[in-house]
Amino acid sequence: MNAAFIRERVAAAGVVGAGGAGFPTHVKLSSQVEWLIANGAECEPLLYADQALMEHRAAAIVRGLVLARKATGARRTVIALKAKYRAAREALAGPAAEAGIELFPMDDFYPAGDEHIIVHQVTGRTIPSGGIPLHVGAVVQNVETLANIARAVDEERPVITKFLTVAGAVRSPVTVEAPIGVPLGALVELAGGPTVADYVLMEGGVLMGRLAGPEEPVTKRTGGVVVLPRQLRWVQRLAQPWEIDKKQTTVCIQCNFCTELCPRYLLGHHMFPNKAMLQVNYSPDDEAARLGAYLCCDCGLCEAFACPELLMPRQAVIHIKQELSRQGIRYRPGATPEREPHPFIAERRVPSHRVEERIGVSQYDRKAPLVEAAVACPAVSIRLDQHIGSPAEPLVREGDTVTAGQLIARPPEGALGAVVHSSVTGRVTAITRQAIQIACADEPGPCPTCVDKWP
Repeated sequence: MNAAFIRERVAAAGVVGAGGAGFPTHVKLSSQVEWLIANGAECEPLLYADQALMEHRAAAIVRGLVLARKATGARRTVIALKAKYRAAREALAGPAAEAGIELFPMDDFYPAGDEHIIVHQVTGRTIPSGGIPLHVGAVVQNVETLANIARAVDEERPVITKFLTVAGAVRSPVTVEAPIGVPLGALVELAGGPTVADYVLMEGGVLMGRLAGPEEPVTKRTGGVVVLPRQLRWVQRLAQPWEIDKKQTTVCIQCNFCTELCPRYLLGHHMFPNKAMLQVNYSPDDEAARLGAYLCCDCGLCEAFACPELLMPRQAVIHIKQELSRQGIRYRPGATPEREPHPFIAERRVPSHRVEERIGVSQYDRKAPLVEAAVACPAVSIRLDQHIGSPAEPLVREGDTVTAGQLIARPPEGALGAVVHSSVTGRVTAITRQAIQIACADEPGPCPTCVDKWP
């Protein structure tokens, strides 16, 4: 089994980064690097999917790492996870040792799962501003991505399900393997339904996620579904329109706490959220700081924890990035000066529980055990843009009958992207620019073709 064979099978299975970014995995595996790092830090509060996967599917993760190591030629292979994940560490220890893979326990801080932070923690190297791990000889893969690599290469099984946590204001938080395309609302019902009458859904997590509707579908990048009371102050701040956020920037006292705790600033990047607060209302006088908005990792620590006035620096940074994009201004290497990492970087990291307390979600931090349960899905909506790059183009037509695992869309020839498969057996009922709608073959209710069990 050579590297080209591994990449071909991974590409054919439509494997993408499962940790949120959705970068096509076969492209990452085309790089030759010194370090291969499995990201098992799972920094978002309330989410347990990666922990559950490491605890219950350790062999698949290690197998994926072995295959990725062969493809990339990595000389050092490491699984980075929080030291507090004791069950996961115990499950991984044996298989990892046999494969010559190191475990790297990390402290419990937010956002420990950021690629730049993990690379710096594990290798001691700092990814340059605007750069990627490859620039310092590393490739980082989420643990679920690695398990998908193993299934793709060894079994030719496409990615048609997603491990995710359903948490928050629900009766029974759970981690499930859900068919791609099922509506988020169906997963809430699987967790026993909401415990509050007026609620919102957050797709992806309470800090780096977004407010979403119950009809929106699970994608290859969905890390979790969190139910929160609409009256929660953090929710109200996130739902606040930009016009209000912009007005509130005028009361910023320039205390610099947002910058002093910014993970990218601490790594030496030219990232200054406090300056962004000034620039949205006044003519920018620091072009480097303005371009530094592109270096934001969108963790939200500045507005969730740092700001004593409960202002929203991240929204100011997002606005600046949008303005730069509209003006056709892109970040280029060397556009901002580089610094050494902050000498007190470790001391300024914020413990995860402190962030949970600040935004008012500590009461919802309950274990979400892995359950083997079929998801009721009379119909699915499979998006064509579940990855970084060009959206996939449909290979089926309305009225076609498809089977679970069938290829239904592929990216344009020569374009960056990933193929898409049907997660169910059923009939194509609609095709839009965004998604392919498929009605399950069975009667509404738990669909036996929808849940692709792990071996």
